[in-house]
Amino acid sequence: MFRLKLPTDPRWADLASMSLEEILTDHAYCEQKATSTCISLIQNYPDREELVQQLSPIVTEEWAHFRMVIAELKKRKLKLGRQRKDDYVIALRKMIRTGDRVERQLMDKLLVSALIEARSCERFRLLSEKLPQPELRKFYRHFMESEAGHYTLFMKLAKRYMPSKVVNERWKSMLEEEKGILQTLEVSGSRIH
Repeated sequence: MFRLKLPTDPRWADLASMSLEEILTDHAYCEQKATSTCISLIQNYPDREELVQQLSPIVTEEWAHFRMVIAELKKRKLKLGRQRKDDYVIALRKMIRTGDRVERQLMDKLLVSALIEARSCERFRLLSEKLPQPELRKFYRHFMESEAGHYTLFMKLAKRYMPSKVVNERWKSMLEEEKGILQTLEVSGSRIH
C-alpha cells in the first residue's frame, strides 16, 4: 500500500517490547506532534477549504490518541518521560522545499505527513503482531488502522492541490530519500521512528 522502500528491521519490535515505558512515551509525543502538524497546516492554509474541513477532525483524533497512550502508561504504572529529538522527522522535513511555489510546498508538507503516517502504520502493525501482551497487540492494531487512514487522507489532499502525476513522482523520490534516512539511523526500541 505505501510502497516503503526499506522495511523496518525485524529487531525493532523485539527491542520495543523490552522498553514499553520508552516506546509508549515516544508514541505519546508522536501523537502530540501529529496534532500540532494538522493545526499548523490549517493555520498556514486557511484558504484551502477542503484541507481545513478534512484535517479538523484529525486534530481531535490525534489528541484523543495522545490521551489513550497516556492512559495506557498510567494503567501500567509507567511514567511519561521527556520528549526526545526525532531525528527521523527532522530529516524528513528537510525534504520540504522552501521558497518554492505555495502549491509545491503544500504538497511536500502533505507528503512528508503521509510518509510519517505510513512508517508509523508499518511500525504499529509490527507491534500489533509481535508484542507479547494481547491487550497491547489490540491497542496497536487500532493505531495501525488509524494511521493507514491518515496516510490515505494526506495523499488525497496532496492530489487535490497538485496533479496526480506530479504527486506520484514526488512520492517516489521521497520514498527513496526516506530509505536513505532510515539507513543512517540506529535501530532503537525506545522510539517509534
